[in-house]
Amino acid sequence: MRQESASPTRHLRVRRHRGHTVLEFRGEIDIASAAEIAPHLDRETVRPGARVVLDLGGIEFFDCSGLRLLYRARSQVLDGGGQVHLVCTHPLTLRMLRITGLTRLLPPWPTLDEALDVLSRDVGDRRHALSGP
Repeated sequence: MRQESASPTRHLRVRRHRGHTVLEFRGEIDIASAAEIAPHLDRETVRPGARVVLDLGGIEFFDCSGLRLLYRARSQVLDGGGQVHLVCTHPLTLRMLRITGLTRLLPPWPTLDEALDVLSRDVGDRRHALSGP
C-alpha cells in the first residue's frame, strides 16, 4: 500500500510504502542542502525499529555532505534496532560510495522494490528464527 508523501524540503521527499519509510533525496546534495535535510532525516531515522530506505534515484549531484547524511541515517536506524537499505544507480555516486567503503556498510540496490523485498525477507527470516523449527 502506498501512502501520500511529504516534501519537507525541495531536496527530500518522505513517504510510506509497504510499511517502510522511504527517504527520497532529490537534486543537488551538498553542504547547503544537507543542512536543510538533516533535521527531517533525524526525525525519521531515530524512531525505534525504523524500517528505512534511502533512495538516491532523484539526485543530480552528491558530495561528501551527502555521504555524511547516509552514514548518519544508517547509524541512527541501527542504533534503534531498525533496518536501512540504499537505492542508488547513479554511476558517480556509486563510485564515491565504493571508494569510501560505504558500500560495505550500506550496499546499494538498483530499485526500491528490490530494497523493500530484502527488508521484508529479513523480517520474515528473523520471525522464523525466533519461532524455532
